[in-house]
Amino acid sequence: MSASAPPTPGTAAPRQAALQRVQNFWQRVSEGRALDDLWNQFAADARSSYGFYGKDVDWEEIQKLPRWKRAFPVVRQYFWALMNKLSPARRVLLLVALVMLLFSNVRVSSGNQGNVDVNLQFVSAILFLFLLSLELADKVIMKRDLEIAREIQTWLVPAQPPVVGNAEVAFWTRPQNSVAGDYYDAFYPLADAASGGKLMLVMADVAGKSVPAALLMATLQASLRTLASEGLPLGPLAVRLNRYACEHSLGGQRFTTAVLAEYDPSTRKLSYVNAGHNSPIIRRTDGSTERLESGGLPLGITTEAAFVTSEVELRSGDILVLFTDGVVEAFNSAGEEFSDARWLDLVRNLPTVPAKESLHFLLQSVENFVGQTRQSDDITCLVLRCK
Repeated sequence: MSASAPPTPGTAAPRQAALQRVQNFWQRVSEGRALDDLWNQFAADARSSYGFYGKDVDWEEIQKLPRWKRAFPVVRQYFWALMNKLSPARRVLLLVALVMLLFSNVRVSSGNQGNVDVNLQFVSAILFLFLLSLELADKVIMKRDLEIAREIQTWLVPAQPPVVGNAEVAFWTRPQNSVAGDYYDAFYPLADAASGGKLMLVMADVAGKSVPAALLMATLQASLRTLASEGLPLGPLAVRLNRYACEHSLGGQRFTTAVLAEYDPSTRKLSYVNAGHNSPIIRRTDGSTERLESGGLPLGITTEAAFVTSEVELRSGDILVLFTDGVVEAFNSAGEEFSDARWLDLVRNLPTVPAKESLHFLLQSVENFVGQTRQSDDITCLVLRCK
């Protein structure tokens, strides 16, 4: 029995080169991601697109139909939902491409001259590719502009937590889009930790999504920083901030929920105003929890709104958690919400670790719950831990 001959050097080198080109091409297309990761991303995109176009489907009318009659109306309404997102010229282009695809194999009879086959599949494919390139160009331009807006927005919030006497701060945010409507802050309006100044903590959520909410968030940040530098107490500060918000709220449609707090490192006292925001949580060292309940309307509803200032004393080892509704309303692939009850239980069982690790523990639990599911709201959290 003779052994098989080894491949000659002349054939092995081209095969290796071809294999390397294929690997490089796949690396460039997939950006080095595993197949499971790519599939999860595709599934998340598919669910997001289904929900996006599904908003234009009249599901109430669909439910009235017998099950066997629902398929065609659903497809028809999804098609029109897609068409309505295109410009009129691109709608015509899409219709032409679809007609060519449906009648791609046409046989024309010309009497004694025989039959002529007209194949329009290639032309249809070119039109689809051209339409895709137009949409991608718009998306790339918009993405570039949003990235610039995102970079500007990062300048408005602290990159690093401030130094706090007898405490430490950590914060994190995950925008639903490139830009966010959530606003968090931690700064000394008049002094710093060394001079015994009070630390201002802010957690706010502008109603709406993406660019409009981000623009109002920038307005809120500028107004708050200006008013805080005047040394106003929390109550009057909230009143004046509300007046600014009302001027840009479109008659109350673009309101903002917010928690404004002042922490005195020397006394560990926390003064706060809650303007319709999710109630922050204090986790005591014995494992018990307290909620800083809402004390007023959201900012931007009415100029006549009043805001009550409350005070609570923190002790060594206590943890204050501020967050936006994107945390408790985060959902997984089954549509199940993380829920306020699950979040409260998570805070109650926080390990005794520094603020940064506490924040990681909380948000990692949320990330594990939602998995690859694309969220519909920004997720933001701030943790203050007393030493």
